Amino acid sequence: MITLIRAVAVCTLSLFAGVTHAQTGYPNRPVRVIVPFAPGGPSDVIARLLMQKFSENLGQQFYIENHAGGGGNLGTAVAARATPDGYTILVASSSFMINPGLYAKVPYDPYNDFDPVTEIATTPNVLVVHPSVPVKTVRELIDFVRASPGKSSYANPGTGTPSHLSGEMFKLAVKIDMVAVPFQGGGPMIQSVIGNHTPIAFSSMPPAAPQIKEGRIRALAVTSAKRSVAVPEVPTMAEAGVADQEGGTPQGILVPKGAPKEVIDLLHRETVKVIALADVQLTGKNLRSVSP
Repeated sequence: MITLIRAVAVCTLSLFAGVTHAQTGYPNRPVRVIVPFAPGGPSDVIARLLMQKFSENLGQQFYIENHAGGGGNLGTAVAARATPDGYTILVASSSFMINPGLYAKVPYDPYNDFDPVTEIATTPNVLVVHPSVPVKTVRELIDFVRASPGKSSYANPGTGTPSHLSGEMFKLAVKIDMVAVPFQGGGPMIQSVIGNHTPIAFSSMPPAAPQIKEGRIRALAVTSAKRSVAVPEVPTMAEAGVADQEGGTPQGILVPKGAPKEVIDLLHRETVKVIALADVQLTGKNLRSVSP
């Protein structure tokens, strides 16, 4: 899950090393961190991991607000309308850029309403089933769905999310009829799979990995090019016999357009520092998309 920023990020870190918390005066009050999905999803997991360290390092609380709905549109709109002073941060996934191409109208402008801070992580998607589903491989799942066309459904964390797109790409590739059931985030979706309400799902790794390890759900394949270190026993889609299915869920930090540059630089620098910490790396290793 957790990956260091590209080499340019390291260069930027050195360039702005002289800008200190004391010089900027930021933050001098709590900072709101908007996650546009329900608790328990990949953006929420990553945000809580990072913001705990931000709070410790910068001496102010960075608190999470979950605004689920509209595939991330509602929470993103809340962030877009916030005062651009650095005291509202958005932790966004790839739906931030996907949604304007999927919806006739979105309540934000991805180009003009935000300034980017940095990319922070990328996780793979994973195809999972409830243990009661009588399949243990992707091929067996395909045969199972084909036996009753249109009667199987699969859960995803929201319309237009990378997990949803992975599910639709899979359906097209293997020519099966499966109904998509969207939820307001990865947490509610995984709970539905665990409860056997929607026994098939395409999920990002953070909400799924702990449940896979505990045997509450069964993983059939991951959508990364290499196996995930989180579930190394699970094959890739290509290994399972379905080619060209690579996809993942990136996350990043943005602020409302017009936030002070020194604040953006400080947030960028802190992100680089936090994701390099040993305990964050250890946590991230359990959810990361590929082997180091």
